[in-house]
Amino acid sequence: MTIRFKQLSLRTKLILTFLVIIVIGGLLSLIVGYRLVKGTLIGQAQNKVTHDLSSARLVFTEKLNDIRNIVSLTAAREGIREAVAGGRIDILQKYLNRVRTQYGLDILTLTDSRGKVLIRTRHPEAAGDDESGDMLVRQALSGGVHAGSQVVLRPELLKESRALADQAYMKILPTPMAAARPETVETSGMMLKAAAAVLAEDGRPLAVLYGGILLNRNYEIVDKIKELVFKGEKYKGVEIGTATIFQNDLRISTNVKNRNGERAVGTRVSGEVREAVLAKGQPWIARAFVVNDWYITAYEPIFDPEETIIGILYVGMLEKPYLDTTNRVMLAFCLLAGLFVLFLLVMLYFSTGRIINPLQQMVVATQEIARGDLSHKVEVHSRDEIGRLADSFNRMTDNLKAANEKLVDWTRTLEKKVEERTYELREMQAHLVRSEKLASLGKLAAGIAHEINNPLGGILIYSHLILEDIPKDSPQQENLKKIVKETTRCKDIVKGLLEFARPKEPEMTLTDIAEVVKRALDIVERQALFQNIIIRQDYARLPKLVVDAGQLQQVFMNIILNAAEAMAGCGTLTIRAAADEAAGFVCLEFTDTGHGIKPEDMKRLFEPFFTTKEVGQGTGLGLAISYSIVQKHGGNIQVRSEPGKGSTFTILLPMKQEKASE
Repeated sequence: MTIRFKQLSLRTKLILTFLVIIVIGGLLSLIVGYRLVKGTLIGQAQNKVTHDLSSARLVFTEKLNDIRNIVSLTAAREGIREAVAGGRIDILQKYLNRVRTQYGLDILTLTDSRGKVLIRTRHPEAAGDDESGDMLVRQALSGGVHAGSQVVLRPELLKESRALADQAYMKILPTPMAAARPETVETSGMMLKAAAAVLAEDGRPLAVLYGGILLNRNYEIVDKIKELVFKGEKYKGVEIGTATIFQNDLRISTNVKNRNGERAVGTRVSGEVREAVLAKGQPWIARAFVVNDWYITAYEPIFDPEETIIGILYVGMLEKPYLDTTNRVMLAFCLLAGLFVLFLLVMLYFSTGRIINPLQQMVVATQEIARGDLSHKVEVHSRDEIGRLADSFNRMTDNLKAANEKLVDWTRTLEKKVEERTYELREMQAHLVRSEKLASLGKLAAGIAHEINNPLGGILIYSHLILEDIPKDSPQQENLKKIVKETTRCKDIVKGLLEFARPKEPEMTLTDIAEVVKRALDIVERQALFQNIIIRQDYARLPKLVVDAGQLQQVFMNIILNAAEAMAGCGTLTIRAAADEAAGFVCLEFTDTGHGIKPEDMKRLFEPFFTTKEVGQGTGLGLAISYSIVQKHGGNIQVRSEPGKGSTFTILLPMKQEKASE
């Protein structure tokens, strides 16, 4: 594969290289775009389903309040009080039974002031038992009206009606992703229930009236929630919105459909939702598996009057419409991206001609020169690097032609010495050819050197992107890290060399030098290297100086980082700043407790490319650049050090610039 790539033309190599870069960038954009689009749509759906859960809670609470009002108003009737006081059970039986039927209650029962049942409207023969243990009855005996959700056991349901017990009875069906549960049937039921005291004229409770509805297989609330919130909306024939009331983790009232199109009563909630809502009492607002499909869901616990979690209230929307919308958006994006790539390839094919054609002319020229035609010229009119290369090439051929003519003249005039000087002349000609070629290559390298940073930057960026995308346990991790490290080092070397060779002129402004030091500290002290380093600062009252704040910040950062590395990330860095009015300088001292500097290294400390760090750990340009910057400010850097006891770098900056500015 490598051999075949080397045999391709330069234009093909350029196009393939750019194509790979475009494809990688496009794939990364698609991945990020897909996540953003999906996250936005799903986030909006989760916000909606949160509001829908609030609406469902209102419907659920409204139904409980209706029962509360029915029971409260019935217990407050004058006729009920008189009938209870007079012990007229027959009248109470008829009246309460009519109320239960009229308002659609499943139970309506009257007890005496001790909780003993006087009337069961649904099962008159089952009177006489004690209901004082019921929390709502007990609360009502103390006065007031109390309502809530309750789990009613099968024996209590049988007292009210065999039909209610049968309505609550249901088999527990196997459900994907549900937690393990030993029971196979559920015999108890969940009720919305209210109790109110029948009070005598003096406020003394004469009796307690309680009533309620059984939620098991009662679809009034869930269907009202679905109609109110989702308005019957469908997607590909499937209803988007669903609502459910759970008793513990069992669906007892729902409009979620199973695969047969029937209500999925008897199925159970998923294990992760059960753990969050029933075990921890926390709302669940996230993606969840519901019976046979994925929904964007919201769950919250249902409490009984004793604040015990007895069930779950749920609303959810089908996830598939949002996923399909995301896929359609990304498909359209892919098509547009594909068309854009084709357009770029066409443009790239024609634009590369401006680079390839001059190079092809140079190839032809070298072939002509190889045949001995030293008068051949390369016609290139551009002023870029290729144009300069062509000019150098033409000058090289001119020089070769002149040298060749000289050699011919010498040959004609010195025929007698031809045999003696043949070897010397050949060596001279070869030397001239090599010299001219080296000169041309040197100029070519000088022209191209400025462009090295661009491909290094591209390599560094895409290496970082690939490094972030591949798994941490991938065997390619270390190789990519080495690429990033070595590329960064090359980039730093080139950058440092250019900065040292052609330093930027300082942009002088009136600056608080202490603030510049603090900004440099703010940048570097978040690095892991400074975790165990104590930084002490002592700034006297300093005058403002006319300096380039950016360049001096670079100087301070270089010295602070060198100090941290000298201390191996553990020690004390002391920074002091004071003004010496007599000498006319502001003095900044950076003192570390590191390993110090050897005497033989002190003389070379500010030489370019001199470093005591291991190979690959530094470029040796930091202090040289810093020294150059300080000198351009009219200042100086002094160093004191003792091996094993640390070093002190002192930067002196003149104050006269401030006075000149004023």
